[in-house]
Amino acid sequence: MERRMIAPGFVEDVLACLAAQGIEAAPLLRKVGLPAVVADPITGAEFGALWLAMAEAARDEFFGLGARPMRPGSFALMCQAALHTGTLGHALRRALRFLNVVLDEPQGRLVVQGAEAEVVLSSAAPRSAFAYRTYWLILLGLACWLIGRRIPLRQVEFACPAPAHRVDYRLFFGAPVHFDRKASRLSFDAAYLALPVIRSERALKVFLRGAPANLLVRYRHDAGLAGRLRAELRAAPPGQWPGVEEVAARFGLSPATLRRHLKAEGQGFAAIRDEVRAVAAQRLLRDSDRPIAAIAAELGYSEPGAFHRAFRKWTGLSPGGFRAAAG
Repeated sequence: MERRMIAPGFVEDVLACLAAQGIEAAPLLRKVGLPAVVADPITGAEFGALWLAMAEAARDEFFGLGARPMRPGSFALMCQAALHTGTLGHALRRALRFLNVVLDEPQGRLVVQGAEAEVVLSSAAPRSAFAYRTYWLILLGLACWLIGRRIPLRQVEFACPAPAHRVDYRLFFGAPVHFDRKASRLSFDAAYLALPVIRSERALKVFLRGAPANLLVRYRHDAGLAGRLRAELRAAPPGQWPGVEEVAARFGLSPATLRRHLKAEGQGFAAIRDEVRAVAAQRLLRDSDRPIAAIAAELGYSEPGAFHRAFRKWTGLSPGGFRAAAG
Protein backbone atom coordinates (compact mmCIF):
# COMPACT_ATOMS: atom_id res chain seq x y z
CA MET A 1 0.00 0.00 0.00
CA GLU A 2 1.09 3.56 -0.59
CA ARG A 3 1.93 5.85 2.29
CA ARG A 4 -0.24 8.93 2.09
CA MET A 5 0.04 12.14 4.11
CA ILE A 6 -3.08 14.14 4.90
CA ALA A 7 -2.99 17.93 4.76
CA PRO A 8 -3.83 19.81 7.98
CA GLY A 9 -6.77 21.43 6.21
CA PHE A 10 -8.61 18.13 6.07
CA VAL A 11 -8.19 17.78 9.83
CA GLU A 12 -9.68 21.27 10.18
CA ASP A 13 -12.65 20.08 8.12
CA VAL A 14 -13.20 17.15 10.50
CA LEU A 15 -12.95 19.39 13.56
CA ALA A 16 -15.46 21.81 12.02
CA CYS A 17 -17.89 18.89 11.69
CA LEU A 18 -17.33 18.08 15.36
CA ALA A 19 -18.02 21.67 16.38
CA ALA A 20 -21.21 21.76 14.30
CA GLN A 21 -22.51 18.79 16.30
CA GLY A 22 -21.47 20.22 19.66
CA ILE A 23 -18.71 17.64 20.19
CA GLU A 24 -15.54 18.78 21.93
CA ALA A 25 -12.48 18.12 19.78
CA ALA A 26 -9.71 18.13 22.37
CA PRO A 27 -10.53 14.76 24.00
CA LEU A 28 -10.75 13.02 20.63
CA LEU A 29 -7.44 14.51 19.46
CA ARG A 30 -5.77 13.33 22.66
CA LYS A 31 -7.33 9.90 22.27
CA VAL A 32 -5.71 9.39 18.86
CA GLY A 33 -2.41 11.00 19.85
CA LEU A 34 -2.74 14.24 17.89
CA PRO A 35 -1.88 17.72 19.22
CA ALA A 36 -4.56 20.25 20.05
CA VAL A 37 -3.51 22.24 16.96
CA VAL A 38 -2.61 20.15 13.90
CA ALA A 39 -0.26 22.34 11.87
CA ASP A 40 1.63 19.64 9.93
CA PRO A 41 0.49 16.81 7.64
CA ILE A 42 -0.55 13.62 9.43
CA THR A 43 -0.42 10.01 8.28
CA GLY A 44 -3.34 8.15 6.79
CA ALA A 45 -3.38 5.94 9.89
CA GLU A 46 -3.69 8.98 12.16
CA PHE A 47 -6.49 10.43 10.03
CA GLY A 48 -8.22 7.05 10.05
CA ALA A 49 -7.99 6.90 13.85
CA LEU A 50 -9.53 10.38 14.07
CA TRP A 51 -12.30 9.30 11.67
CA LEU A 52 -13.13 6.28 13.85
CA ALA A 53 -13.08 8.35 17.05
CA MET A 54 -15.45 10.91 15.57
CA ALA A 55 -17.76 8.27 14.10
CA GLU A 56 -18.02 6.73 17.55
CA ALA A 57 -18.63 10.07 19.27
CA ALA A 58 -21.19 11.30 16.72
CA ARG A 59 -22.54 7.85 15.80
CA ASP A 60 -22.11 8.84 12.17
CA GLU A 61 -19.46 7.49 9.76
CA PHE A 62 -20.19 10.39 7.39
CA PHE A 63 -19.36 13.18 9.87
CA GLY A 64 -22.91 14.57 9.92
CA LEU A 65 -22.54 15.61 6.27
CA GLY A 66 -25.52 13.69 4.88
CA ALA A 67 -29.26 14.26 5.20
CA ARG A 68 -29.30 11.27 7.57
CA PRO A 69 -26.50 9.82 9.71
CA MET A 70 -24.44 6.89 8.46
CA ARG A 71 -24.50 4.80 11.64
CA PRO A 72 -21.35 2.90 12.70
CA GLY A 73 -21.24 -0.42 10.87
CA SER A 74 -22.84 0.94 7.70
CA PHE A 75 -19.58 0.98 5.77
CA ALA A 76 -18.95 -2.69 6.59
CA LEU A 77 -22.44 -3.58 5.36
CA MET A 78 -21.86 -1.62 2.14
CA CYS A 79 -18.65 -3.56 1.55
CA GLN A 80 -20.53 -6.84 2.05
CA ALA A 81 -23.18 -5.72 -0.40
CA ALA A 82 -20.62 -4.79 -3.08
CA LEU A 83 -18.31 -7.78 -2.62
CA HIS A 84 -20.23 -10.48 -4.52
CA THR A 85 -21.11 -8.53 -7.65
CA GLY A 86 -18.76 -9.84 -10.33
CA THR A 87 -17.57 -6.58 -11.88
CA LEU A 88 -16.70 -3.07 -10.75
CA GLY A 89 -19.71 -1.66 -12.59
CA HIS A 90 -22.13 -3.85 -10.64
CA ALA A 91 -20.27 -3.14 -7.40
CA LEU A 92 -20.48 0.63 -7.88
CA ARG A 93 -24.18 0.53 -8.66
CA ARG A 94 -24.87 -1.55 -5.56
CA ALA A 95 -22.72 0.69 -3.35
CA LEU A 96 -24.45 3.79 -4.69
CA ARG A 97 -27.89 2.31 -3.99
CA PHE A 98 -26.75 1.51 -0.46
CA LEU A 99 -25.47 5.05 0.16
CA ASN A 100 -28.65 6.55 -1.33
CA VAL A 101 -30.77 4.59 1.14
CA VAL A 102 -28.54 5.30 4.15
CA LEU A 103 -27.73 8.98 3.56
CA ASP A 104 -30.80 10.04 1.55
CA GLU A 105 -28.65 12.94 0.30
CA PRO A 106 -26.40 13.37 -1.52
CA GLN A 107 -27.90 10.95 -4.04
CA GLY A 108 -25.39 9.22 -6.33
CA ARG A 109 -25.80 7.57 -9.71
CA LEU A 110 -23.45 5.97 -12.25
CA VAL A 111 -23.67 7.40 -15.77
CA VAL A 112 -21.87 5.86 -18.76
CA GLN A 113 -21.46 7.92 -21.93
CA GLY A 114 -19.36 6.22 -24.56
CA ALA A 115 -15.86 5.58 -23.20
CA GLU A 116 -16.39 7.70 -20.08
CA ALA A 117 -18.02 6.76 -16.79
CA GLU A 118 -19.21 9.32 -14.26
CA VAL A 119 -20.46 9.14 -10.71
CA VAL A 120 -22.83 12.09 -10.37
CA LEU A 121 -24.05 13.41 -7.02
CA SER A 122 -27.13 15.56 -6.47
CA SER A 123 -28.51 17.24 -3.37
CA ALA A 124 -31.46 19.53 -2.75
CA ALA A 125 -29.61 21.15 0.15
CA PRO A 126 -26.22 22.83 -0.31
CA ARG A 127 -23.27 20.60 0.64
CA SER A 128 -19.70 21.54 1.45
CA ALA A 129 -16.67 20.52 -0.58
CA PHE A 130 -15.67 18.34 2.36
CA ALA A 131 -18.99 16.47 2.17
CA TYR A 132 -18.47 15.62 -1.50
CA ARG A 133 -14.80 14.83 -0.97
CA THR A 134 -15.66 12.42 1.87
CA TYR A 135 -18.26 10.71 -0.34
CA TRP A 136 -15.68 10.27 -3.11
CA LEU A 137 -13.16 8.96 -0.60
CA ILE A 138 -15.52 6.27 0.69
CA LEU A 139 -16.74 5.19 -2.75
CA LEU A 140 -13.43 5.38 -4.62
CA GLY A 141 -11.46 3.77 -1.79
CA LEU A 142 -13.79 0.76 -1.82
CA ALA A 143 -13.81 0.57 -5.63
CA CYS A 144 -10.01 0.55 -5.93
CA TRP A 145 -9.75 -2.14 -3.25
CA LEU A 146 -12.38 -4.35 -4.89
CA ILE A 147 -10.45 -4.56 -8.18
CA GLY A 148 -7.00 -4.38 -6.58
CA ARG A 149 -5.73 -1.38 -8.51
CA ARG A 150 -5.81 2.37 -8.73
CA ILE A 151 -8.54 3.98 -10.83
CA PRO A 152 -7.05 7.08 -12.51
CA LEU A 153 -9.56 9.91 -12.56
CA ARG A 154 -10.07 12.17 -15.54
CA GLN A 155 -11.82 15.04 -13.81
CA VAL A 156 -13.51 15.95 -10.51
CA GLU A 157 -16.22 18.63 -10.22
CA PHE A 158 -17.79 20.15 -7.11
CA ALA A 159 -21.23 21.80 -7.00
CA CYS A 160 -19.99 24.33 -4.45
CA PRO A 161 -17.41 27.11 -4.13
CA ALA A 162 -13.75 26.26 -3.70
CA PRO A 163 -12.60 26.28 -0.07
CA ALA A 164 -10.40 29.31 0.55
CA HIS A 165 -6.63 28.74 0.56
CA ARG A 166 -7.04 24.97 0.04
CA VAL A 167 -4.84 23.83 -2.83
CA ASP A 168 -4.93 20.37 -1.21
CA TYR A 169 -8.39 19.84 -2.73
CA ARG A 170 -6.87 20.26 -6.18
CA LEU A 171 -3.97 17.91 -5.46
CA PHE A 172 -5.69 15.09 -3.58
CA PHE A 173 -7.37 13.44 -6.56
CA GLY A 174 -4.49 13.54 -9.05
CA ALA A 175 -6.82 14.96 -11.71
CA PRO A 176 -8.17 18.37 -12.76
CA VAL A 177 -10.58 19.71 -10.13
CA HIS A 178 -13.26 22.34 -10.80
CA PHE A 179 -15.65 24.13 -8.45
CA ASP A 180 -18.95 26.00 -8.82
CA ARG A 181 -20.33 23.43 -11.27
CA LYS A 182 -23.98 22.45 -11.68
CA ALA A 183 -23.39 18.99 -10.21
CA SER A 184 -20.68 17.16 -8.32
CA ARG A 185 -19.14 14.41 -10.39
CA LEU A 186 -15.99 12.44 -10.97
CA SER A 187 -15.13 10.75 -14.25
CA PHE A 188 -12.90 7.88 -15.32
CA ASP A 189 -12.39 5.45 -18.18
CA ALA A 190 -15.52 3.31 -18.58
CA ALA A 191 -13.33 0.28 -19.36
CA TYR A 192 -12.71 -0.06 -15.62
CA LEU A 193 -16.36 -0.98 -15.09
CA ALA A 194 -15.78 -4.35 -16.73
CA LEU A 195 -12.85 -5.28 -14.44
CA PRO A 196 -13.59 -8.20 -12.11
CA VAL A 197 -13.99 -7.92 -8.35
CA ILE A 198 -11.04 -9.98 -7.08
CA ARG A 199 -11.57 -9.86 -3.30
CA SER A 200 -12.84 -12.62 -0.99
CA GLU A 201 -14.71 -12.68 2.31
CA ARG A 202 -11.41 -13.37 4.06
CA ALA A 203 -9.76 -10.39 2.33
CA LEU A 204 -12.71 -8.22 3.33
CA LYS A 205 -12.17 -9.02 7.02
CA VAL A 206 -8.56 -7.83 6.71
CA PHE A 207 -9.65 -4.73 4.78
CA LEU A 208 -12.24 -3.76 7.38
CA ARG A 209 -9.70 -4.11 10.19
CA GLY A 210 -7.65 -1.40 8.47
CA ALA A 211 -10.60 0.85 7.56
CA PRO A 212 -11.02 3.74 7.27
CA ALA A 213 -7.27 4.50 7.09
CA ASN A 214 -6.88 2.23 4.07
CA LEU A 215 -9.51 4.20 2.15
CA LEU A 216 -6.77 6.77 1.66
CA VAL A 217 -4.69 4.19 -0.22
CA ARG A 218 -4.90 3.84 -3.97
CA TYR A 219 -4.42 0.13 -4.50
CA ARG A 220 -2.66 -1.22 -7.55
CA HIS A 221 -0.83 -4.34 -8.72
CA ASP A 222 2.79 -3.20 -8.44
CA ALA A 223 3.89 -6.69 -9.49
CA GLY A 224 2.05 -6.36 -12.81
CA LEU A 225 3.32 -4.89 -16.05
CA ALA A 226 1.96 -1.46 -15.12
CA GLY A 227 4.08 -1.50 -11.95
CA ARG A 228 7.16 -2.64 -13.89
CA LEU A 229 6.61 0.12 -16.43
CA ARG A 230 6.35 2.76 -13.70
CA ALA A 231 9.62 1.49 -12.21
CA GLU A 232 11.32 1.68 -15.63
CA LEU A 233 10.17 5.26 -16.13
CA ARG A 234 11.13 6.42 -12.63
CA ALA A 235 14.63 5.03 -13.13
CA ALA A 236 15.43 7.42 -16.00
CA PRO A 237 15.02 11.18 -16.63
CA PRO A 238 11.83 11.83 -18.61
CA GLY A 239 13.83 13.16 -21.54
CA GLN A 240 15.46 9.73 -21.83
CA TRP A 241 12.36 7.58 -21.41
CA PRO A 242 12.16 4.56 -23.70
CA GLY A 243 9.34 4.21 -26.17
CA VAL A 244 6.84 1.39 -26.22
CA GLU A 245 8.99 -0.70 -28.59
CA GLU A 246 12.06 -0.51 -26.34
CA VAL A 247 10.06 -1.24 -23.17
CA ALA A 248 8.39 -4.20 -24.85
CA ALA A 249 11.79 -5.57 -25.87
CA ARG A 250 13.09 -5.23 -22.29
CA PHE A 251 10.06 -7.16 -21.05
CA GLY A 252 10.46 -9.84 -23.72
CA LEU A 253 7.18 -8.91 -25.39
CA SER A 254 5.99 -7.48 -28.66
CA PRO A 255 4.58 -3.91 -28.51
CA ALA A 256 1.10 -5.25 -29.28
CA THR A 257 1.32 -7.81 -26.46
CA LEU A 258 2.55 -5.16 -24.03
CA ARG A 259 -0.38 -2.91 -24.90
CA ARG A 260 -2.81 -5.81 -24.59
CA HIS A 261 -1.51 -6.77 -21.13
CA LEU A 262 -1.62 -3.16 -19.94
CA LYS A 263 -5.21 -2.85 -21.19
CA ALA A 264 -6.12 -6.01 -19.28
CA GLU A 265 -4.78 -4.31 -16.13
CA GLY A 266 -6.91 -1.23 -16.88
CA GLN A 267 -3.85 0.80 -17.86
CA GLY A 268 -2.32 2.39 -20.94
CA PHE A 269 1.27 3.17 -21.93
CA ALA A 270 0.70 6.87 -22.58
CA ALA A 271 -1.46 7.29 -19.46
CA ILE A 272 1.25 5.78 -17.23
CA ARG A 273 3.89 8.06 -18.78
CA ASP A 274 1.63 11.06 -18.07
CA GLU A 275 1.04 9.91 -14.50
CA VAL A 276 4.74 9.50 -13.70
CA ARG A 277 5.59 12.81 -15.40
CA ALA A 278 2.84 14.63 -13.46
CA VAL A 279 4.14 13.33 -10.12
CA ALA A 280 7.70 14.36 -11.05
CA ALA A 281 6.51 17.82 -12.12
CA GLN A 282 4.70 18.43 -8.84
CA ARG A 283 7.71 17.27 -6.83
CA LEU A 284 10.11 19.57 -8.73
CA LEU A 285 7.82 22.57 -8.42
CA ARG A 286 7.19 21.97 -4.73
CA ASP A 287 10.69 21.02 -3.58
CA SER A 288 12.94 23.21 -5.70
CA ASP A 289 13.18 26.83 -6.83
CA ARG A 290 14.33 25.98 -10.34
CA PRO A 291 12.85 28.06 -13.16
CA ILE A 292 9.71 26.58 -14.68
CA ALA A 293 11.33 26.54 -18.12
CA ALA A 294 14.18 24.41 -16.76
CA ILE A 295 11.72 21.99 -15.16
CA ALA A 296 9.81 21.74 -18.44
CA ALA A 297 13.03 20.86 -20.27
CA GLU A 298 13.97 18.25 -17.66
CA LEU A 299 10.56 16.63 -18.06
CA GLY A 300 11.11 16.27 -21.79
CA TYR A 301 9.07 19.20 -23.10
CA SER A 302 10.50 21.03 -26.10
CA GLU A 303 8.97 24.34 -25.03
CA PRO A 304 7.43 25.67 -21.76
CA GLY A 305 4.01 26.26 -23.31
CA ALA A 306 3.43 22.54 -23.81
CA PHE A 307 4.37 21.92 -20.18
CA HIS A 308 1.95 24.64 -18.98
CA ARG A 309 -0.91 23.08 -20.96
CA ALA A 310 -0.16 19.59 -19.69
CA PHE A 311 0.19 20.70 -16.07
CA ARG A 312 -3.09 22.60 -16.14
CA LYS A 313 -4.77 19.47 -17.51
CA TRP A 314 -3.33 17.38 -14.63
CA THR A 315 -4.08 19.74 -11.74
CA GLY A 316 -6.32 22.56 -12.89
CA LEU A 317 -3.52 25.00 -12.00
CA SER A 318 -0.66 26.61 -13.88
CA PRO A 319 2.86 25.53 -12.77
CA GLY A 320 3.38 28.96 -11.19
CA GLY A 321 0.02 28.83 -9.43
CA PHE A 322 0.78 25.37 -8.08
CA ARG A 323 4.19 26.46 -6.80
CA ALA A 324 2.74 29.53 -5.08
CA ALA A 325 -0.03 27.53 -3.42
CA ALA A 326 2.26 24.68 -2.36
CA GLY A 327 4.79 27.13 -0.96
